[in-house]
Amino acid sequence: MRSPAHIVLVAAFALASMCGLWGCASDAESGYALTSPYRTDIQTVSVPIFRNDTFEPYIEEALTKAIVTEIHRTTPWRVTSSDNSQAVLSGAITNVSMRKLSTQDTSGLTQELALELTVAFEFKRRADATILVARRNFRTADPFVPGGGVAEGREIGRRGAIDDMARAIVAELRTSW
Repeated sequence: MRSPAHIVLVAAFALASMCGLWGCASDAESGYALTSPYRTDIQTVSVPIFRNDTFEPYIEEALTKAIVTEIHRTTPWRVTSSDNSQAVLSGAITNVSMRKLSTQDTSGLTQELALELTVAFEFKRRADATILVARRNFRTADPFVPGGGVAEGREIGRRGAIDDMARAIVAELRTSW
């Protein structure tokens, strides 16, 4: 048997939830929206392996895999082969570089680095080749500590930059707010 306090708490939560729904709009431009921020006219997307225009080995495979994972995680779309998809997300990794963020005061040695990743990509509808989203010089960076007591390897910065880039690319595919 439920206590009266429990029943009141459940009823109050239900009422608050209903009031919250009444305050939401179906159009994101006029307020909060309960609809998906991603295009509803697309259900399937293909993601060919990004081209690698750098000397960074195998980064194209890692980035493409991270993008596919992010699409599955955050969008209503399914990733399929290019023959069966309604849209294609393609791109190229144009630059991978290291940027010094800080140096140690006493020795002048690098204390913190960031691996910076630059890509160009386009998202287009297959049926009529309409470009839905296109970006050039799209950058993300992830810091890491190369030495000292922590001694994170370059792979830590690389993995972080790849994951950040995948999240940023998929976020760019949202419809306009």
